[in-house]
Amino acid sequence: MDKILYIVRGLPGSGKSTFAKSIALVNFEADMFFMNDGEYKFDFSKIKEAHQWCQESTLDAMISGSPKVAVSNTFTQEWEMKPYYEMAEKYGYVVFSVVVENRHGGKNVHGVPEATLDNMRKRFEFSL
Repeated sequence: MDKILYIVRGLPGSGKSTFAKSIALVNFEADMFFMNDGEYKFDFSKIKEAHQWCQESTLDAMISGSPKVAVSNTFTQEWEMKPYYEMAEKYGYVVFSVVVENRHGGKNVHGVPEATLDNMRKRFEFSL
């Protein structure tokens, strides 16, 4: 198993970013797109652009042959992971999908409203 893609999933505040950074040398997440001079500036109108950036960055890492790549986003629905599985197959990466649970009472650092978190919980899909 030379090349691994970790798809790290979970709700905001679960610890996705922390976990992803602990298992891979290269980590991407859509939230990185909204960082500006060390400050997080979320703009919902650019969410598709942020996810496109995340996919392209992951693809670049795979093309360059990074041995362990992690992508950490909420990925509440199966279709959201599809482009990453397709890239992994094309470039010979084994994929591990990991759901990070918030059993430690972590707080989301981006201030996602509780109603939005509830909606995410309700639509969270997974396959065993």
